[in-house]
Amino acid sequence: MASSTENEGPSYSPRISKTAIDDEEAEEEEELLPPPDQVSMQKFRLYKTQSNFYMIGRDKSRTYWRVLKIDRLDPSELNIREDSTTYTEGECYDLLRRIHEGNKATGGLKFVTTCYGIVGFIKFLGPYYMLLITKRRQIGAICGHNVYAVCKSEMIPLPNSAVESSISDSMNENRYKKLLCMVDLTKDFFFSYSYHVMRSLQKNLCDRETGQVLYETMFVWNEFLTRGIRNHLQNTLWTVALVYGFFKQATLFVSGREFKLTLIARRSRHYAGTRYLKRGVNEKGRVANDVETEQIVFEDVPEGFPMQISSVVQNRGSIPLFWSQETSLSKKDQNYEATRLHFENLAKRYGNPIIILNLIKKQEKKPRESILRAEFANAIDHINKNLSEENHLRFLHWDLHKHSKKRNATNVLLLLGKVAAYALTLTGFFYCQVTSDLKLEGCTDSSFTENAENGNLSPQYNSNDDNEDGSNLEEKSNGGNSVVKGNHSIKCPMFQMGVLRTNCIDCLDRTNVAQYAFGLAALGHQLNAVGVVDNPKIELDAPLADDLMGFYERMGDTLAHQYGGSAAHNKIFSERRGQWKAATQSQEFFRTLQRYYNNAYMDAEKQDAINVFLGHVQPQQGKPAPWEYNVGRNGQTNVDGDARSIFKRSLSDGNILRGSGSPLSAMNVRQQKFCRSAFPDQFQEENNVLSESSPEISTCESDIAFSRRKGHILRGQSQKSPDVIVHSLNASQTAFQICAKRSLPGK
Repeated sequence: MASSTENEGPSYSPRISKTAIDDEEAEEEEELLPPPDQVSMQKFRLYKTQSNFYMIGRDKSRTYWRVLKIDRLDPSELNIREDSTTYTEGECYDLLRRIHEGNKATGGLKFVTTCYGIVGFIKFLGPYYMLLITKRRQIGAICGHNVYAVCKSEMIPLPNSAVESSISDSMNENRYKKLLCMVDLTKDFFFSYSYHVMRSLQKNLCDRETGQVLYETMFVWNEFLTRGIRNHLQNTLWTVALVYGFFKQATLFVSGREFKLTLIARRSRHYAGTRYLKRGVNEKGRVANDVETEQIVFEDVPEGFPMQISSVVQNRGSIPLFWSQETSLSKKDQNYEATRLHFENLAKRYGNPIIILNLIKKQEKKPRESILRAEFANAIDHINKNLSEENHLRFLHWDLHKHSKKRNATNVLLLLGKVAAYALTLTGFFYCQVTSDLKLEGCTDSSFTENAENGNLSPQYNSNDDNEDGSNLEEKSNGGNSVVKGNHSIKCPMFQMGVLRTNCIDCLDRTNVAQYAFGLAALGHQLNAVGVVDNPKIELDAPLADDLMGFYERMGDTLAHQYGGSAAHNKIFSERRGQWKAATQSQEFFRTLQRYYNNAYMDAEKQDAINVFLGHVQPQQGKPAPWEYNVGRNGQTNVDGDARSIFKRSLSDGNILRGSGSPLSAMNVRQQKFCRSAFPDQFQEENNVLSESSPEISTCESDIAFSRRKGHILRGQSQKSPDVIVHSLNASQTAFQICAKRSLPGK
């Protein structure tokens, strides 16, 4: 979905008399209010008369009160007017009393609800609706700025009952409302009034963007829903920016000291959707399941002292090729333009280097993942030819599945930890000392701003160091200069430049293990930087490693439910906890079936709901509804009421569009040559990977997807699919037989 046009800057309504809020002809005065981005309103009360809604908003200190008026007489238009007067609490309630007196003939002023922000406005076929957060829960705080989850929301029609049309209660209107409600705001949506939680800590400190621009970022899911009110009022006082993904914060202990650990996952709204309907890349370079993960560490300090805080960011996203989409099999991308656009966007977001950790299988009896692996390497090789050497994409294949077959969970994580530590030496991490108002200490504002604007945010150590275990990082992160200010010393900040991008096939299970390994490698250096520990290396057997594993395991389950319909396959984590092997196998098997069922039967409706919420589908009278369409991954639509298309997609996970005429053997040669040149030799000797489920049932997920498919590489032709029900039963039966066979004693 294209973002709305960026505004030149906020503009403000002229001041009017508080007695004239109901008078549309009130005279305008010249006095203007302070910029609204300097305050944040956090609690609201909604009232109504026969002709208007009145929303009263206030800040946390109850010193800043504003009034918003929403028309209820025009069912087809969104008419909003903001009173630019700043009231005291007493003046505000005096105003409400007078509004009540003036409307007694039509029932007076009635209280509707208390709320905590406007999610947005939406129109289907009938009237406009207002979406409100009516209950919230604090889930954490960053530098004293609270972060909240949505506990309850409400959708309120704007027109009064006298002017509502019959369409407002039509079958299609109700179905659209049901679709919108499928996007459950109480699950995994979070927001903050005073901290820009849609951006990383480093971006918040380096780039002082506010207001409208923040809503247009890729991680604000209600950008479309708030677009009307933001453009009309030219501010964001009344709305909250919702981020979708995962947020967890807890106090942990190490060496007798406590610190706060925060793990945030931000899911992109671009090319968002469900597992079977959104894979690969679209023409704009946006990939499916694009998630930014940020790990923040800080230690609480006495008031008046700057807080030491550190964050590190990593990324996951679907393999940026056109694959697993039957309606796109004829599409060619011989120059890998979409892939190039994707990595250009990553470089713009994070800087260079871009490190790609590809966890899919290297060799298979029936080529599936290995086809994507070869094509992905070919694409990176092609893109690097047009990049300067210092900006080359750093590409590493690491077959996690093969590693997990040869080694236990501990040894797999140890090897993966070396890869993660090496990536950390390339990108660095962010560290600084900040005041309560999120101002940086340790360098002058002018020099910091100049460096930020010029993109000069390189780590404070040599990012070209090839030390694979990251041991030199300790010396470099400790080697920053410091100055004495008052009764405390100020250390110079360090910056992350570049990002580790991890993928497997679904970017869920294997990817989550690799992200944990990177998070663990970074955590020791973060704690060392903020002064909590002296040794930046955390052993796998340390209690802190288990604590962090719990964070990443929960995040993995949450992201897997959002995209795949079931919890993540956590064989590695289960083995590390010492969970009974048979119990793990049973758990993984049922998660596989749950994921398959949800994908096959639920994905289409879930995708429709996401498309409506994000504004990709905007209902119109006389136009087909989304449930009358088969909406393809890349925005192509075909009218087809047969559910068979969903199953055909589910059974073609490994089918990719070959954008090159090169034979597979030739691509493998180039791939091996490129991989050896991209990373040090010690990471190329054993190029293996971990299963998305346990080794005993490691192919359950894949076998479900391919058990009914005879041709594994489609070149412009799709095979006819048998009856849908037969597909479902046979696939499930095949999965059960495979898993049962591999679980037998002695197997």
